[in-house]
Amino acid sequence: MMNKPLDKISLDDLSQLKVNAVTESKTIEYKKKLPTNSDGDRKEFLADISSFANASGGDLIFGITENGGVPQDIEGVDIENVDEEVGKYENLIRNGIEPRVTISTQSIKISEKKHVLIFRIGKSWNGPNRVVYKGHDKFYSRHSTGKYSLDTAELRIAFTFSQTLTEKITKFKTERIARLYEGEMPIQFCKGAKIVLHLIPLESFNPNYYIDLKSIIESPRKLKPIYSSICDLRINLEGVLSYSRVQPDMAADSYVQLYRNGIFESVESSILNAYGHGKVIPSSTYEKELLASLREYLTLSKELGVNMPIVIFLTLIGIKGWQMSRDRNVFHAPRQPILIDREILQLPETLVESYDTEPEDILRPIFDRVWNACGYERSDNFDEDGHWTKQ
Repeated sequence: MMNKPLDKISLDDLSQLKVNAVTESKTIEYKKKLPTNSDGDRKEFLADISSFANASGGDLIFGITENGGVPQDIEGVDIENVDEEVGKYENLIRNGIEPRVTISTQSIKISEKKHVLIFRIGKSWNGPNRVVYKGHDKFYSRHSTGKYSLDTAELRIAFTFSQTLTEKITKFKTERIARLYEGEMPIQFCKGAKIVLHLIPLESFNPNYYIDLKSIIESPRKLKPIYSSICDLRINLEGVLSYSRVQPDMAADSYVQLYRNGIFESVESSILNAYGHGKVIPSSTYEKELLASLREYLTLSKELGVNMPIVIFLTLIGIKGWQMSRDRNVFHAPRQPILIDREILQLPETLVESYDTEPEDILRPIFDRVWNACGYERSDNFDEDGHWTKQ
């Protein structure tokens, strides 16, 4: 894989592959031509993509000739409409591999109609992924000399790894919620009910994985807690902690902990506790603020080079006996209010597989479950098409 963000790769970077004789490997492969519409070419293309996903991820580059795996000429491929061409192959990948793989594409113009097309495939953490195109039902992976079919023993290991990863994510989240409930916080924090948002990248549980926190330390405002505009930043054992409080000598009412492995833990208390109207959830306020913060955290994750998929968890702590307000300013309840029947309301997780996914699409089903717990069919703050209606 080229050691550079995909959208920053230029023609000069491609030239350096040739100058430095960067040989094909487990994480990079060159192709002279794009696959045709024949079933054979499409199956080969899907096998290449899935092999990267089931190994370490990597770059599949079309438009470069090679000899013995060494790049020779940057000829490019003929493409009339780049967006249309990319869309065709992304659709093929979407329908021809399961579970879905994480890919990004970049087109680099060589001449008027010639382009080099790069497919960057992320390592799959919810695999193994198999090709399911027109009866071609196989699993592939890669080593230094290219792709190969996984045997039974390797498949067993891959499936076991996927199951173990799920268990690790659940264990991490469960332990964190238990500690938060007991008041074990990274900073002195306000008492009362809390909103907890977790973003957990699947790759965070790779023992050798960590992110560079330098850009956050240099620009602290990139990392903002939920429902806050002014915040302080400190480095701690786990990574960096951003927090806000009304007065310097008071306990914090919102924080976000960014772990060195890319996990976000954001905890907020003032939305639920600052209104003075009893145990009532201000629905549009908390939904609006969570949508805004999730968008910021996903943008920051992408900037830091965190790969998808990312699992999103929302948890409400200290919430037993609370009810839902159907208006931001008028705190009224149903005629026969339904009270939340548990102290910790843990909502089902959502797996996000692309940075193109809108926060509304991620959180709306989770918000609906909170409303369900309060006796309502769904959130009042979205229309029937799932669009946010509160401004």
